[in-house]
Amino acid sequence: MSVTVRVPTTLRTLTAGTSEVAVEGDTLAEVIENLEAAHPGFRDRLLDDEGQLRRFVNVFVSDDDVRFLDGLGTLVPAGETVSIIPAVAGG
Repeated sequence: MSVTVRVPTTLRTLTAGTSEVAVEGDTLAEVIENLEAAHPGFRDRLLDDEGQLRRFVNVFVSDDDVRFLDGLGTLVPAGETVSIIPAVAGG
């Protein structure tokens, strides 16, 4: 069963403009790997050199921030929504 990934506007060039894509994966790490396989470029945008989520990228499973769950090990139930939210800075 797949999960839905909501893609922010800044990353839609990787999905040919699509705002949501369906991928497989039981954990966030698997979802990101399958997202990368289907739409190359996501891994570099989401993960740092150590393979951890970049500081300026927020990821939610349902409405829960994965930084307060199990990070990349967060379980993603079938049919759930994963939202990628880039941090916004300004002044």
